[in-house]
Amino acid sequence: MSASNERVIIVGAGMGGLASALRLSAQPGLEVLVLDALSGPGGKVGTAHHQGVGFDTGPSVLTMPDVLHELFASADLRLEDHLRLVHPEHLFRYIYRDLSLDVHVDPADTSASIATALGRDAADDFESFLAYCRRIWEAAAPNFVMGPAPSLGGVLKLGFSALAKMRAVDPMRTMKGAIDAQIRSPHLRDLFYRYATYNGSDPRQAPATLNCIAWVELGMGCYGVEGGMRQLARALHLAAEEKGARFAFESPVERIEATSEGFELLVHGERLKADRVIINADVAHLVADLLPPHTPHGLQPDPTPSMSGYTALFKARRRPGAARAAHQVLFPQSAYLEEFVDIFDHNRPPREPTIYLCAQEKAHRAQGWEDHEPIFAMTNAPATATDGNTGVDWQAHTAFITERLIGAGLIDADDTPVWTRTPEDLANTFVGSRGSIYGAASNSKFAAFKRPPNRAPGLNGLYLASGSAHPGGGVPLCLQSGRQAAEALLVDRGC
Repeated sequence: MSASNERVIIVGAGMGGLASALRLSAQPGLEVLVLDALSGPGGKVGTAHHQGVGFDTGPSVLTMPDVLHELFASADLRLEDHLRLVHPEHLFRYIYRDLSLDVHVDPADTSASIATALGRDAADDFESFLAYCRRIWEAAAPNFVMGPAPSLGGVLKLGFSALAKMRAVDPMRTMKGAIDAQIRSPHLRDLFYRYATYNGSDPRQAPATLNCIAWVELGMGCYGVEGGMRQLARALHLAAEEKGARFAFESPVERIEATSEGFELLVHGERLKADRVIINADVAHLVADLLPPHTPHGLQPDPTPSMSGYTALFKARRRPGAARAAHQVLFPQSAYLEEFVDIFDHNRPPREPTIYLCAQEKAHRAQGWEDHEPIFAMTNAPATATDGNTGVDWQAHTAFITERLIGAGLIDADDTPVWTRTPEDLANTFVGSRGSIYGAASNSKFAAFKRPPNRAPGLNGLYLASGSAHPGGGVPLCLQSGRQAAEALLVDRGC
């Protein structure tokens, strides 16, 4: 390292860490080293293999592609030279007890589909509600997503006109309250309730502000990644390396100590020095495990984790054409909201879970087996207890969803799960997360203000880039978290 260079160590090669690495590796005067306990990049955007076929084990859709375009542009690269995004013909198929409903890339096509399945009144409600969701997004995004972490005091100091616009974020109602007030169809209500699960929250408690998630997916666009979501992790990794970042996998960080000259990190018994550190890990893990006891800081991890999930991969006989949509949601026979009662009120997996399916060949143009395709399945579940357990018979859960999918005609009787992952598995892999997928739950109107900022308070030179920090969980927000952390670091360097 040149005497004039600063060393930045990034702890974690998930979406946030990869975004920080790409942004910073393009800057002169910085040496960027990324450490990760796993064997490759991606974090929760993971990969597994069965009989020579690789498949995604994590997120299944990509939204807000402009975040990626801007990230690559910040490193003087073009996204299209590294990654190809794709649009499935039929985006989502929602399967209810008595009907199915197709959601398309174009909102006008979705409205027509709703009119056919549910009637013109439901289509009118859809169009009106989507416009409402758009207004929330346009009011909230500049302050709560695309900019630095907001504070309640900072928001209150905005001018009158800005505060008037902020009313559009609808913070005082719950998601459910706002949906019920504007949507008459029970089928359509369930569809919009489901967007709370996109950040692991409860529509009965989460602020109506989160209804903007529906606009992000239905209005701004929902994409696949050619070859699978794992190609996103690969592209970010290779682009950062191209710009000079170095990566060390299977290198778990055991301790981070602040020193008079910066930081020392303990890795495999070796002490590594850094001028600045970016943490792409759960904030609870940083506080409980990585910082020495009695280290002064202002971090207060939220004790209420977001939802976890049970996931499985089925080796399913390939079906032609539109017989299988890229994404399918099988609602339960019982009332959908009972799922949230089970998870958040009783801390147990739903007794009759909603099952999400992603046909990875259709969604991402991935390659399966000769006569079979990889079908990813997910059900929501609570995070683990603090001791890491759920007390759930996951084999019985696997059998239940397999029978349910066969009964609904979504897989064949001889299609079998070849891979599964439980909340306990997630908790063991991503230390400090308790298996939650999206950081802290957003079941409060003040959730956005309680999320840790990208500059770790009380720890100069240490930055946070993960779903447990600003602006939150999910692929695009984790990418934005990584970029925000990198921008904060550059500002602090005087760049």
